[in-house]
Amino acid sequence: MPAFRIIEVRKATIIFVIVAFALIAAWTSLGGAVRSKLPKMSSLKHFSYDFEVVPGVFLQDDPSTEWSGFNPAQHNFGLIDRTYDSDDDGMSNLSAWQRFDKFVQSLVAAASDGVSYKVLYMGRHGQGFHNVAESSYGTKAWNDYWSKLEGNGTVIWADAHLTEVGEEQVLQAHEFIASQLSDKMMPAPEAYYVSPLYRCLQTANLTYAGLQLPVDRPFKPIIKELLREDLGEHTCDRRSSRTVIHRAFPEWRFESGFSEHDLLWRADYRETDEEHDVRTRAFMNELFSNDRSTYISLTSHSGAIASKLRVLGHRVFTLPTGGMIPVLVKATRREAS
Repeated sequence: MPAFRIIEVRKATIIFVIVAFALIAAWTSLGGAVRSKLPKMSSLKHFSYDFEVVPGVFLQDDPSTEWSGFNPAQHNFGLIDRTYDSDDDGMSNLSAWQRFDKFVQSLVAAASDGVSYKVLYMGRHGQGFHNVAESSYGTKAWNDYWSKLEGNGTVIWADAHLTEVGEEQVLQAHEFIASQLSDKMMPAPEAYYVSPLYRCLQTANLTYAGLQLPVDRPFKPIIKELLREDLGEHTCDRRSSRTVIHRAFPEWRFESGFSEHDLLWRADYRETDEEHDVRTRAFMNELFSNDRSTYISLTSHSGAIASKLRVLGHRVFTLPTGGMIPVLVKATRREAS
């Protein structure tokens, strides 16, 4: 090969390498910038768990209980009035919830290393404007067309707010929880986590704000991205900016890394159940790794709660808007990640 051709090839190779390294550096920088906007997992620790529901405690996990029309107010939130191994002679005057709490605390105290227990009070938001629209147009038309719009010119359902009916549903939930705490002696949540979608923020606020809570268990919710409804396509599931949320709920905490704008929602792709379950499992792993609370409130959505029940091994139990379900969960640590 002529000398001048060799020189040209070498020059071309050097230029290619320089450009390649420049592109890699730019991509790495961009990737770091994007990753910095995504919600961060706790910096404390993170483990993977196997989850299971402790059976025989709540009616909701009993296959013979019909979920349709189930009224938790008529069934003490579904708690089965039964005896426990932790019962003793001095507990005859305690309520069913107080005896249940003694049972849960005995499980926590006797748990081996890597095993933990939590009672999750999971609540669905009240009726939102998107729920009304879907009922009006029908599910197929809603999924195919209307859900992808901001609204219909009269009603806006992007990051849907609660309707008046939805607010009334949540106020009923507020009265129910107040009665459970005062009359039934149900343990109050020690921690509160809320989806950042506006209807859930409203629901958690109307449900828990103003309750007579124990001094050591105040209502101080944390806003979590992983509690969101199925992601994508439906504008009702695209959240508002951090600034808008903070302006409406200035005392509430955001999880670390909560971005100003919604980086998770896509207009051209709807999250599958399998993908949602991966997200839910990540949330549960983080929760059991880093929150020492035993009683925890989670305010989210129908699809999000359905995903939690799947991940936890609970049977299908569909909630109406404003509905709630308690679950006693056992988590066994598998591996550090």
